[in-house]
Amino acid sequence: MSVPARPRPPLPASRPPLSAPRPPRVVVLGDLTADVVLAPERPLVRATDVPGRVAIRQGGSAANTARWLARLGARSTLVCAIGRDAVGRGLVAALEADGVAVHAIRVAGARTGRIGILVTPDGERSFVADRGAAQLMRPEDVRPAWLERADAVHLPAYSLLGEPLGRAGLAAIRLAVAGGALVCVDLASAVPLMAGGRDAALALLARAAPDLLFATEGEATALLGRPDPSGLLRVAPVVVVKRGPRGATVLAREGGLRFDVATRPLAAIDTTGAGDAFDAGFLMGWLSARAAGSHATAALRRGATAGNRAAARHLTATRPELALG
Repeated sequence: MSVPARPRPPLPASRPPLSAPRPPRVVVLGDLTADVVLAPERPLVRATDVPGRVAIRQGGSAANTARWLARLGARSTLVCAIGRDAVGRGLVAALEADGVAVHAIRVAGARTGRIGILVTPDGERSFVADRGAAQLMRPEDVRPAWLERADAVHLPAYSLLGEPLGRAGLAAIRLAVAGGALVCVDLASAVPLMAGGRDAALALLARAAPDLLFATEGEATALLGRPDPSGLLRVAPVVVVKRGPRGATVLAREGGLRFDVATRPLAAIDTTGAGDAFDAGFLMGWLSARAAGSHATAALRRGATAGNRAAARHLTATRPELALG
């Protein structure tokens, strides 16, 4: 299936080194939510109790990526929409404490988004999404100054879906491209992306025209209808397929490049946010290597290695409760 896309020049094999090294600046646009995590110690039993853990944490795919970018040394900015409530204020304060510059549109009459997460004993999770104010960012809310001098803008596919958020996401991409930034998109979740069917999802991604596309194996298969992820190269010139404990596969149009980068398997109690941490690590490694003048293949390999390391750090890190007082 051919996918019309906005023409973009090919990514250069390398870039001249910067006169003075500086960390990359990445603007992330999308959800900042409170995660309510339920982790039962054994299978649920209908109409009664089971023991387990209940935690309230900072969440949202975009916010998780922005936080890890800051932790890894990038100049990280999050553009998001929240309600005028204590939950939103607490979430912004938590991100700012981690070094993220937050531009939060506060939406009257809507509450800050909340995501319910059920974590099974093997670490897999399911979500109930109540995105609230996160969906209500408008194109006119996105200020050009927030995207100036960005090296990249990163969006989970959630930021291209729904109204008016989807139009705001595309507006941010246009501003970023005009300023010379790279565009990175993560498919994020197959069900919302595929709600209108495969053709609609591919057409939406063609409008976004990312330079770099992140996907899990399951998301790639759902979008393409087959397990070979190479079809994603019709959407973006560089594709990174996240394979969990089996590492990552990197594909690039130029030269038919394809390689795997392994990772060390970890026993994970809760994998929530690991993919977002991977994105942050990859972007930090890839952008830094490109700025230093590395060849394209070396920069991509450095990105995948850094992504695996960031995901591993996330899986083994203590995750604090969200302070709302």
